[in-house]
Amino acid sequence: MTIYEEGLSANNANYTPLTPVDFLERAAETWPNKTAIIHGTTRRTYKEFLERSKKMASAINKRKIGDGDVVSIIAPNTPAMLESHYGVIMSGAVLNALNYRLDAPTIAFILEHGESKLVMVDKEFSSVMEEAFSMMKKVPEVIGINDELAPEGKLLGKIDYETFLMEGDPNYQWPRVKDEWASMALNYTSGTTGNPKGVVFHHRGAFLNAMGNAVAFGLDSSTSYLWTLPMFHCNGWTFTWGVTAVGGAHVCLRSVDPELIFKLIEEFKVSHMCGAPIVLNMLVHAPDEVKKKFKHLVQIATGGAAPPSAVIASMEKLGFKVLHLYGLTETYGPSGICAWPPEWDALDLEVKATRMARQGVGYPTLEGFRVVNPDTLEDVPADAETIGEIWIRGNTVMKGYLKNPKASAEVFEHGWFHSGDLAVMHPDGYAEVKDRSKDIIISGGENISSLEIEEALYKHPKIMEAAVVARPDDKWGETPCAFVTIAPGQVDLSEDEVVQWCRANLASFKIPKTIIFCELPKTSTGKIQKFLLRDQAKDL
Repeated sequence: MTIYEEGLSANNANYTPLTPVDFLERAAETWPNKTAIIHGTTRRTYKEFLERSKKMASAINKRKIGDGDVVSIIAPNTPAMLESHYGVIMSGAVLNALNYRLDAPTIAFILEHGESKLVMVDKEFSSVMEEAFSMMKKVPEVIGINDELAPEGKLLGKIDYETFLMEGDPNYQWPRVKDEWASMALNYTSGTTGNPKGVVFHHRGAFLNAMGNAVAFGLDSSTSYLWTLPMFHCNGWTFTWGVTAVGGAHVCLRSVDPELIFKLIEEFKVSHMCGAPIVLNMLVHAPDEVKKKFKHLVQIATGGAAPPSAVIASMEKLGFKVLHLYGLTETYGPSGICAWPPEWDALDLEVKATRMARQGVGYPTLEGFRVVNPDTLEDVPADAETIGEIWIRGNTVMKGYLKNPKASAEVFEHGWFHSGDLAVMHPDGYAEVKDRSKDIIISGGENISSLEIEEALYKHPKIMEAAVVARPDDKWGETPCAFVTIAPGQVDLSEDEVVQWCRANLASFKIPKTIIFCELPKTSTGKIQKFLLRDQAKDL
């Protein structure tokens, strides 16, 4: 024992467990009359935001729901969804924000797997929820949400959301977090095969990732944050807590509509927003009459899939400053950032966009972010060519998969979280994802990155979206097969024109042997469903 272990133990004065719900109390104390939530005609101050969250916690606890119980919600980016990120967790329960784009059997599986005790349902999704409930052995208590901007729909449950809150106490002394390792959120991955896996978050991880977001994205009390990213997706990448931590304004958005997005940015001087590359693409290809020039800087963080450099360049031309983040559900959303070195300022826009498409370096709240050779367990050389897998370690990695110790053990092997993303390390220490391990194309013994081909295709002025998968080939084993969506207003793009474009921009063995023009299938979070395209390519 050293002198620093004697009489210097942790106590209530010098140690309290970290939890992101504390951010709301501080914001309400610091900015009680400041607008916290904007939604349609609704304006709520931070004082009201806290009172309503306490009411929710109180109403939940009155139902004998608390520590270790799951409370679910299915709603778009509305005040109720945001309030649940505080009220549910204040009650001691675990928040399960449901993906409203899932089908009924998957929702039923999630509710039963997570053993949900209470579910709040926005009336827009009553139909799919009724179908899900019909498949369950035991249906949890249901609270209907009658949001002011919701389309017509049936309100489920014996009482509605506002009546539910009225049961609670606005001055409720909610049960404080005793252990920052305690579970506080349950999010399900959008699995491509089989049932989704339940990813479990703890208080410490959510607190730290929210603070990491504030640092990485430059949030402060003047922030006006537009909710273009679904709050159900990794709890809104933890920005549900990060924006509150700095006392920013939450501008809610029920659905992604480019015209409304441009309007809200102008009206509420939106400074920050997030979204998958598909959201950026929608803004880039919006009709000219709905686009607006802003008198202020609008920063947009993107991730979830590698954004094509052409899309980044187009966003910059519209006046947006793009920040590329990297992460997974298992890492609370963002865990990597393409931090901007000053020497990149002098580069031309196209080169800048190529650099910006890198996944970059680990978040300031991570312990480790590596590109590893999984066979030798050593870091790959920083030569921008040798492919390895991104491994991550730190407090902002999930606790594990609910009721799935085998999958948890596999993904945590060797003391690191294995992302499944194949990447190279550049000499400047920046990682760049080349493919998911299952998406690499092996043609004639050569490894071909589908992302490299997609990058070239996205630069074609007539192409809006592109996805490349392996197509079985008797001679080569596999060959690239490109699925292409033509940009709005373009009708004359031919297969030969695409091939010639690729010939001018890629090595010959990387040129797609097959071109298919179609709409691309996507997951609920906007990721292209390559497994469906692979199945289609096999049948060609």
